[in-house]
Amino acid sequence: MSTILIFTLLSLIKIAVVLVIYLTAVAYTVLLERKVVGRIQNRWGPSRVGPFGLLQPLADGLKLFLKEDLLPTEVYRPLYIAAPVIALACALTSIAVVPFGGMSSFHGVQLFDIADVNIGLLVILGVTSVGVYGIALSGWASNNKYSLLGSLRASAQLISYELALGLSLVGVVMRAGSLRLRDIVDVQSAHGLLSWNFFGGLQFVGFFIYLMAAYAETNRTPFDLPEAESELAAGYHTEYSSMKFAMFFMAEYANMITVACVATLLFFGGWSSPFGHLLPDNLGGPVIAALLPIGWFVFKVFLFLFLYIWVRGTLPRFRYDQLMSFGWKFLMPLAVLNIVATSLWFAWRTTLHP
Repeated sequence: MSTILIFTLLSLIKIAVVLVIYLTAVAYTVLLERKVVGRIQNRWGPSRVGPFGLLQPLADGLKLFLKEDLLPTEVYRPLYIAAPVIALACALTSIAVVPFGGMSSFHGVQLFDIADVNIGLLVILGVTSVGVYGIALSGWASNNKYSLLGSLRASAQLISYELALGLSLVGVVMRAGSLRLRDIVDVQSAHGLLSWNFFGGLQFVGFFIYLMAAYAETNRTPFDLPEAESELAAGYHTEYSSMKFAMFFMAEYANMITVACVATLLFFGGWSSPFGHLLPDNLGGPVIAALLPIGWFVFKVFLFLFLYIWVRGTLPRFRYDQLMSFGWKFLMPLAVLNIVATSLWFAWRTTLHP
């Protein structure tokens, strides 16, 4: 069998496996949110469908799939239909460059990522930026004032916080000297959590900025102004039903998982163990040694998703003027100061150890 055919087959298998796992994670993140918020509000959450409510995502999916797909008469059909497709496609595409395990290859093909791109971080930022077109087009094409207000809010919010988010990552890139996500993780893997950018890299300010901007980018509480139920009905997806609504819903939770993956890779050592080299690299044999890093990665991503949900169940929504002031007057200057401080720190270290 030729090398090209092996590469193509393995790549297709990787894409299929990652897509199935990713969409399953999206479904069960919704269940996790409903259960955790239920506990925060002193109620049970879903508990009827399957043991402990574990089949609730399947029931939700069937319900949305079988609902009547209403098409309002005054919408602009091409963009109305294209908008949820754009939003979901951008959300799913970004996971393609996320590595989730160590360097393990089969017939020369890396197993634990779909595409190892040397500008992976830039690709994620670019693809997620395009996702705002789906939201903007949905509001305009719906021919609904609530939808239009929601999409305008989303566009302004994403553009405002994208600047702070991008600047918050400059310190991480400076430390690694690369935009390749594997290189950024390798820099953090020597001494366990003491090497992570959050601790050893002194990028805790950058992480705070990233986290706040990521909440705003994904339209999550306390930055969920584009779909504020008390003001705009359902915001930009007011006129959507059935699977078109489900696509927006899936895109939101897929973006949450992507944000959690990127935060894990950039600030908390990715798949590296918090114990560093205190644990032997061949612990438990080759299979365990290959799968254990994936376990660390999934655990860290789960903690970020739990934090997302915890914030939703705890904090109230901002006013819109507060949201804009926080982004432009606080996060942006703080991100620039973080870059300056990081640059001075590296210059001082270079002077001491040329």
